Amino acid sequence: MTTPDKPYPEQILAARAENPKMRERDFALHLGISEADFVAAHCGAGTDAAFIAKRIRADVETLLKRAPELGEVMVLTRNESVVHEKIGPFEKTEYHPHASLALGRQIDLRIFPKHWVHGFAVQKRDGEDIRRSLQFFDATGEAVHKIHLRSGSNVAAYDALVAELLLDDQSPSVTTEPATPKADKADMSLIDLEGFRARWKGLTDVHQFVGLLRDFGLDRHQAIKLIGQDFAWQVDRSSVEAMMKNAVNEQMPIMCFVGSRGCIQIHTGVIHDIKMMGPWLNVLDPTFHMHLRTDHIADVWVVRKPTKDGLVTSLEVYNADGELFVQFFGERHEGEEELAGWRMITENLPRVAQSTAA
Repeated sequence: MTTPDKPYPEQILAARAENPKMRERDFALHLGISEADFVAAHCGAGTDAAFIAKRIRADVETLLKRAPELGEVMVLTRNESVVHEKIGPFEKTEYHPHASLALGRQIDLRIFPKHWVHGFAVQKRDGEDIRRSLQFFDATGEAVHKIHLRSGSNVAAYDALVAELLLDDQSPSVTTEPATPKADKADMSLIDLEGFRARWKGLTDVHQFVGLLRDFGLDRHQAIKLIGQDFAWQVDRSSVEAMMKNAVNEQMPIMCFVGSRGCIQIHTGVIHDIKMMGPWLNVLDPTFHMHLRTDHIADVWVVRKPTKDGLVTSLEVYNADGELFVQFFGERHEGEEELAGWRMITENLPRVAQSTAA
């Protein structure tokens, strides 16, 4: 399905010529198109063009097999409220049809291949420099993941991968679908609260939480509101910045999870350089950059889940629609207890009064 009044590729390019400095994602939103529509409009551009796109298969299996050959790259996963960038090489990769993995100290991804629908190899000329990337989008045209080459990347490996994935169809437009309407929220007054709390208390692994939500028909935001303050409590919206500053001061290694529809990207380690720029809370470390819209924060929660290794604490950040857009943990590995310093940081964040949080 396509949007009836979607502009033609030549109209997109003409509008872009009039707005050359607007961020690409913002420009697409301004024009009422998806980012995939914008990128596709550049397919077929001449070899001397400043922006050239080639349509490629969104083939996660081949990509993961070849990605380590690229050397050092910058990977980017984002949603509406936060951008997460990691710099390093792909190390161990595993393809599985439902959930694939890239595992490494710098690049750590959980990939859901069914949402990888449109792919492009993009080349942009900036003076004498050429910037190359691989960009992937879901059925709606929303970006799920991007891989940007750096000065030390293996360009020959990139060219070989693009040639392997190249599609015969290089038309400058894509067919996109409207976003799926959000499901109605469950009536929390009808939930078996005693049964729900018993299941939560009986968790032995954080990954069991998804099944708990599914079995009780709750979304994550509803669940943390319902469980009670022994397992989840609301903290002030300023707690994200406060936590990050404390983590810097204490040199506390943290984990930061940011997801699109098709990918979850994870940072693990100590953070160093935190800066506020307008509404943006930024991490500007050598191998980790994050840009978070603090004005999108509606509420923040400290959440505890039982595991066989003890309680695991997360700091969860939600937007006005009750959607989780970034999640933090203390660094932890299977079989290890949670870091005491991380638990202390989260326990001392300013709480919202219980009557307000209910």
